[in-house]
Amino acid sequence: MRKTSDTFRSERNYHAGMAAEDSVARAYTGQGMTIAHRRWRGQGGEIDLIVRDGEKVIFVEVKKSRSHNQAATRVLPSQIARIQASGEEFLGSEPNGLLTEARFDVALVDAMGRTEIIENALMMA
Repeated sequence: MRKTSDTFRSERNYHAGMAAEDSVARAYTGQGMTIAHRRWRGQGGEIDLIVRDGEKVIFVEVKKSRSHNQAATRVLPSQIARIQASGEEFLGSEPNGLLTEARFDVALVDAMGRTEIIENALMMA
């Protein structure tokens, strides 16, 4: 079967997304945190990264684009609702449930691979 340009584009986007997630994961582990899950999927949807900082749980949405500004515009209200619902579902399995200290970060990755992490970004939305 011959690959179409859409197939190549889809594969390129998938690999670029994985590379962006790897870069963000390294940024968190470089701060002494651990990656608990990559692409965790709950009933409400997927969370790109779930990071542990001691007992705190950090849910991370990774966005890649040419610039950090462009990447930030790709965080849509529907995604915020999905990520928050999925985060609540995940916390339900934690020993302290919804009382677990948690935050929702957005990690922006530009075309040069530079990463900007906006802590607690989704709580501002």
